[in-house]
Amino acid sequence: KNAATIANTEQGSLDNHLHEINSTEWVLPYSDKLFCKAAIEWLTSTNQPIQAVEHPSFKKMVDVASCTTMGVIVPN
Repeated sequence: KNAATIANTEQGSLDNHLHEINSTEWVLPYSDKLFCKAAIEWLTSTNQPIQAVEHPSFKKMVDVASCTTMGVIVPN
């Protein structure tokens, strides 16, 4: 076999595609308990009425965020 044939049959490596995940990039796994705790914390710390979590725009925001697998970054 010539060098080109051998080079084309060698298994590639994922090393160039992998990277370490910083602890600040870690996404907590979803649970109803965690969501409820976060919602209560948000309601109380921002003085929102309890009805805020029933508002259609809040539900839409949660639906959008629930589709992510990498977490959500809220712009400042």
